[in-house]
Amino acid sequence: MAKFGIGRATIMALYLAAAALGLGAVGRDTPAPLPEDKTTADPRPGELLIASSQIADPRFHHTVILVLRHDKDGAFGIVVNRPIAERPIAELLKAAGDKDSDAEGSIGVFDGGPVQRQKGFVVHTAEYRRPDTLAVDGKVAMTASKETLRDIGRQQGPNKYFFAFGYAGWGAGQLEGEIARRDWLTIPEDAALVFDEDRDTVWEHALARRGQDL
Repeated sequence: MAKFGIGRATIMALYLAAAALGLGAVGRDTPAPLPEDKTTADPRPGELLIASSQIADPRFHHTVILVLRHDKDGAFGIVVNRPIAERPIAELLKAAGDKDSDAEGSIGVFDGGPVQRQKGFVVHTAEYRRPDTLAVDGKVAMTASKETLRDIGRQQGPNKYFFAFGYAGWGAGQLEGEIARRDWLTIPEDAALVFDEDRDTVWEHALARRGQDL
């Protein structure tokens, strides 16, 4: 499992706070879905950011981030390779206020980034969509809704998914500057890296994919 800058007990408490406070709607302070015709910037939504070895910030050490939004106002993404635990869906729903949930199964819980850790997000494949879903690139999507957890627990949800608390965010021009400094490398979206690869090897495999694309 990936290394973290904070203790496991703290992380577990944070994800429970995310489940209790963040699910249900995209909050006021959380980047909202864009209109379909909104001009985007490079890297485009759906692409992956790979932290370079020169990044000393432990919050981003060896992370791979799925870009969910990027435009002139900034960028927003979810870290895909910092798993915390596998938790029962019913437990997360109970923390979010559903006392008598009939949801079954479990879901992977991830540290999605250092911003707004009280917010919870379900990253999933794009065949599943609700009115509040942020459609990313036709392959992946994100929904900040406990109804999505209910659907997953009733076998009516997306084919692939994980739950994350927090996100990575950049202000206007900030991500472009970090990429120019070579803090981040980019590759096209790869569903296997987002959902399927062993989380311990995602960063190395993403770097290898980057080398193949050059």
